[in-house]
Amino acid sequence: MTTEPTHADEYEHGHEHGPGPGAGPEYEIYDLVGVGIGPFNLSLAALSDGTPGLRTLFLDAKPAFSWHPGLLMEGTVLQVPFLADLVTMADPTSPWSYLNYLREHDRMFPFFFSERFHIPRREYDHYCRWVAEHLPSCRFDARVTEVEWDERREVFAVTHRSAGGVVSHVRARQLVLGVGTNPVVPEPLHPLLTPAHAGRVLHSADYRTHRALLAGLDDVTVVGAGQSGAEVALDLLRHQDGSGAGGPYVRWLARTPAFAPMEYSKIGLEHFTPDYIRYFRALPEERREELVREQWQLYKGVSEETLAEIHDELYERSIGGTEPRAALHPGVVLVAAEPERAGTDAGTGTGTGTDDSGGGYLLTCRHTEQDALFEVRTSAIVAATGYAATRPAFLDTMAKLVDWDDQGRYRIDGDYRVALDASVSGALYVQNAELHTHGIGAPDLTLGAWRAATILNAVAGRTVLRVPERAAWTTFGAPAARGPESGAPVVWPS
Repeated sequence: MTTEPTHADEYEHGHEHGPGPGAGPEYEIYDLVGVGIGPFNLSLAALSDGTPGLRTLFLDAKPAFSWHPGLLMEGTVLQVPFLADLVTMADPTSPWSYLNYLREHDRMFPFFFSERFHIPRREYDHYCRWVAEHLPSCRFDARVTEVEWDERREVFAVTHRSAGGVVSHVRARQLVLGVGTNPVVPEPLHPLLTPAHAGRVLHSADYRTHRALLAGLDDVTVVGAGQSGAEVALDLLRHQDGSGAGGPYVRWLARTPAFAPMEYSKIGLEHFTPDYIRYFRALPEERREELVREQWQLYKGVSEETLAEIHDELYERSIGGTEPRAALHPGVVLVAAEPERAGTDAGTGTGTGTDDSGGGYLLTCRHTEQDALFEVRTSAIVAATGYAATRPAFLDTMAKLVDWDDQGRYRIDGDYRVALDASVSGALYVQNAELHTHGIGAPDLTLGAWRAATILNAVAGRTVLRVPERAAWTTFGAPAARGPESGAPVVWPS
């Protein structure tokens, strides 16, 4: 039910030219400045558009909106229904809905006849770009380089720089960070993330950039059992020709005990509701950490459709007794990786060929259940190993004013407000950096509009958009004590 989180560089852009943070009172002040224009901050920009008495500005370093360009392969779809667009779950009357996008592009009838509930990723990217291009509050081509708290004027001073080197400044009474997350690569691959191995050792975020090169190799190993890993493995399988001889041998390794489908039952999906967030937030920190690890199949599994397509591709390649040029290995951890000299046989040791375009790689792996080590040789490695939130460098100038937890993460309240020093009267909000405090719905598009509406109400100091008190049939946690006369369970205090 989740979508891969946005890239860490999906943020920033510029506006005012002129004096720096210490400038005079003539300098323009915004009620809210957003750093980053990925889907989540774009949702907030769309929902706040036209709100009376609220001046907003959203900044991003890129020249234009883009969303996971390295994974926008043909045939890939969102893992959430189209109703989980930027605005509909909070304001279905908004002009920035996906349905209005279809109307504006004369695609309503084709969409209706296609009977789609899950839309193509490429169209979702185009929809978001359309919104970003039309919202006057969204500005691109400016990288935020510094954020300071101006205690005298009680505003955040935000410095940003254009690609051409022009430095600009804006001020904000409140700030929201939507800078996305950084790709995570297994530690054994870190020494190989150099220009010498570019295109052969990479994160799946860059897959499409190097897709043609990878499709021409003898052997490619995909690491990671989530949706991205499945889509990369499937795409590589489809590059094999009908004879079974062309295209790369595809090896798919996963730490998880199985290539498991994502939980997609109607009741199971209620974990992606405000009700579950409230329950999760009230749990002890240690239990929250355990739950995030235990619930991997709720947000890190693979869609049943993608798993079925992979199975169908393998079935086709086994017709007539042919052995598919692929291997699937769950329950496997990558222990070590090192380059081999050019000309070394790559593959499973069963004659997959010699890669004549450069040296391959020797991987040492451990099967976790058997505690057995084994080696494989491969021509390239694609790490589809997810993303993680990190502290943006531009926040270093005011890091001492943030109340970090014991692991250096934000402490975040129910309105997505970061705990700051008492000397800071302005509010700092974050989006998609609260997995540890709000649970597995943090990176999910389903809750994007609801979270943006929650932040918008907090920023405005009033109810701009009504958010539901209850959204799930499930009661998370013990039922409230109401007494025997009500017929409800009585919960005894411990």
